[in-house]
Amino acid sequence: MNVLVLLPVDDAQRARLEAAAPGARFSYATASDAPAGAVAGADVIVGNLPPERLGEAGSLRLLQLNSAGFDNYVAAGTLPDGAMLASASGAYGQAVSEHMLAMLLSLMKRLPAYRDDQRAHRWADEGVVTSLRDARVLVLGTGDIGTHFASLCAALGARATGVRRSARPAEPPFEAVSPMAGLPELLPQADVVASFLPSTPETRGLADARFFSAMRRGSYFANGGRGDLVVTGDLVAALEAGHLAGAALDVTDPEPLPAGHPLWDAPGALVTPHVSGWYHLPVTLDNIVGIAAENLGRLARGERPRNLVELG
Repeated sequence: MNVLVLLPVDDAQRARLEAAAPGARFSYATASDAPAGAVAGADVIVGNLPPERLGEAGSLRLLQLNSAGFDNYVAAGTLPDGAMLASASGAYGQAVSEHMLAMLLSLMKRLPAYRDDQRAHRWADEGVVTSLRDARVLVLGTGDIGTHFASLCAALGARATGVRRSARPAEPPFEAVSPMAGLPELLPQADVVASFLPSTPETRGLADARFFSAMRRGSYFANGGRGDLVVTGDLVAALEAGHLAGAALDVTDPEPLPAGHPLWDAPGALVTPHVSGWYHLPVTLDNIVGIAAENLGRLARGERPRNLVELG
């Protein structure tokens, strides 16, 4: 088995991967400079090879992504016939949830305004702040990241409700779990609405003018999932009208956000450039290597890989 690894692994991580498939031949590159021969001969590729290059991978049995999202790889004809696709779901919960909680708390405590005051050498009181204690937090998406985020909020005294595709019994950190059909009734009750939903035909444009108008006046919106959930102009309008107290956004539509886009200057908007994941928190890469090593072992034993994406 030939394995092409496109991750920036260190010696210990290489050893972990190679120990999972002792008889395999490993080569290492980056996604941007993977040699054509290595791609053509790979039975397994670990990392997000650009989709347009997958046509070169004639021997591919498994593409193990380093991302939890897989939107760019599921279109018909993207993967070679017979190849499997696995995501890195489960690797990003800690990193993304901590980043999004930090953004949310900074808005609730008016820290961006105080940072502006500091830069202007202005000693000013920015007024009343809010808290997550006893706050009602609505989490859209109850997978790894959403559950991590709900746990952090619950640890600060919030009451978290999850929303997912279909109902299921509630388990901590969620007090309740609702299907998406219940979203219109839940939005007006929430102090915070945080989304970690993937990009699907059902989620694209979900957060529109009707969505934001249904949210409580003075509530907060956070998006750490996909930017195309949001109709950006409608979010800007809700912020400019003062209906929302703030929006914490690590993802936007479009990305990158153009320099002249009104979202940059919308009142209460706090924007980071899709950096909550990737490898900024080193444990994330360790988690991805762990998932890849597990799947190399499973493939060698003829077992079904973890996080396998069902292709239509």
